[in-house]
Amino acid sequence: MNNSKGYFSITNHPSKTLRWWYSHRTEIDMDPPYQRKGKLWSVSDKAYLVDSIINGFDIPKLYLADFKHRDSKLNSKKLPYAIVDGKQRFEAVVDFFEGRVVLNSDFVWRQNPKLKLGGLSFKDLERGYPEIAEIFENENWDVMSVVSDNEEDINELFVRLNRSKALTGSEIRNAMVGPVSDVTRTIADHSFFKETIKFSTKRAGDLNAAAKLLLFEYRGTPTSTKKVDLDKFTQSKSIDGEKLELSGRRAVNSLDDMNEVFLPRDTLLSSSGLVPVYYWMVRKLSDKKLVRLREFLVDFEDRRKANRDLQRTNPNALSESIFSRFDALNRSTNDQGSHTGRLDILMEEFEAWLKEN
Repeated sequence: MNNSKGYFSITNHPSKTLRWWYSHRTEIDMDPPYQRKGKLWSVSDKAYLVDSIINGFDIPKLYLADFKHRDSKLNSKKLPYAIVDGKQRFEAVVDFFEGRVVLNSDFVWRQNPKLKLGGLSFKDLERGYPEIAEIFENENWDVMSVVSDNEEDINELFVRLNRSKALTGSEIRNAMVGPVSDVTRTIADHSFFKETIKFSTKRAGDLNAAAKLLLFEYRGTPTSTKKVDLDKFTQSKSIDGEKLELSGRRAVNSLDDMNEVFLPRDTLLSSSGLVPVYYWMVRKLSDKKLVRLREFLVDFEDRRKANRDLQRTNPNALSESIFSRFDALNRSTNDQGSHTGRLDILMEEFEAWLKEN
């Protein structure tokens, strides 16, 4: 159809087998901006999809942006296709063809339940059970071609298709069109999120943390970073573009400093909840003090853990109020008061620690 946003249509792609799609896998952009992180499925999940295919059960449609017969400004990688929905399923098929996934140990072929096929790879099937391998590779995948020259339409389709799949707030925000999403992705691409943090980024945890840092910079101070705050920030139509760009640059520069403070896969960064607090602390400190910061944080965390252990083993023992208060604030990691309260505690304790060390 044609509308004010541009051309948009969804049609059935000509029927092709799994083998055909596998052989053309390099023609598909698997990581357009709106896509959530790959590799979310476990090996068992992928094997279960293979089980469903071999046993003749229906599998959900694959949605691909189709650029073969129409030029589009969205086709930045100049490939015939870009995945809109079905990335995990496509990866499962590829992984089975390439031997990274084998049949689950409890696999049963419905046509002959007596066969012991659990643990076999696709190559094993080709050698010993070619008729089963052919069932898999000749399966016709129901694929929908999405043709559009407007990114907002593609992103809206992705969100609609995934509404029942429990996307995280950061995954949905990543699918939104706008300058905040663009700058957030730039920040999340920093080596700090690739090499230094230790918390999981499988469900766009890096994007969520990056959005919090950007909001801090844009507001010029630690602020509430609840889902409603980040959504409102991302969707705002009144963003100051110049201020946003400057905020993004400041965030990138401060993450350079974070990399100087923390170690690769640092245990201090095992939880994303403390990253905004540590970030603003790094931003406020002089270079002279930054060289001692990690040493202090390790000591602070050791003492905080010792205080928690004491309370567990001896509930009547007197706890150190500073650590108990920090723990209480840490339970509401996205409240403005939690950010500022934990920051104040760390700054005050750091200054005292420096005088003693």
